[in-house]
Amino acid sequence: MTAPETGMGSPGDPELNSGKRRFPVLVLLPLIVFTALAGLFLFQLMLGGDPQAIPSALINKPAPEFALGAVEGISKDGEVVPGFSRENLLGKVSVVNVFASWCVPCRQEHPLLEELAKVDGIQLLGINYKDKPENARRFLGSLGNPYDRIGADDAGRAAIEWGVYGVPETFIVDEEGVIRYKFIGPLSPISYNQVFVPELIKIINGE
Repeated sequence: MTAPETGMGSPGDPELNSGKRRFPVLVLLPLIVFTALAGLFLFQLMLGGDPQAIPSALINKPAPEFALGAVEGISKDGEVVPGFSRENLLGKVSVVNVFASWCVPCRQEHPLLEELAKVDGIQLLGINYKDKPENARRFLGSLGNPYDRIGADDAGRAAIEWGVYGVPETFIVDEEGVIRYKFIGPLSPISYNQVFVPELIKIINGE
């Protein structure tokens, strides 16, 4: 007597085995992304450059058009700290720092921004990214306010236009409103003194 046909195939059925071998491509996606980022990091190290200073498509191009209102309630030396727009970048070398109160690396780099604020010939501007005004006030009230102007980027739209990967990031903009340099990630004493400040001096000197 022959066994009834079930239509399910036997363990040796090639079609069944081929189905078991299928592997979702999406499972590999995180590994692919990680490998790409690790490769970029290694590439930067091999070149001897700062792995945080990833090239930006906006370098040597005019800063984007934007207009940010002030962060409510923030003052400096008894005066309200205003927001800013692209027009405020013209006529003076500007350092634009993207920060947030919830950003732990922002807290770590803050003492260096206070030093930066003492440099002659520049203005230090802050873009407060996706933050609540009360938290930003508390953050700067605790650590000190080095910024001449602070724009509230509540929705993160300005950060997108500036090509921000994440906070903190710091840009150097020349007197004509052209983005000349971008530093990704928190400034450290080494990167500040050996990388950022030399770039800033060159731009101040018109190089």
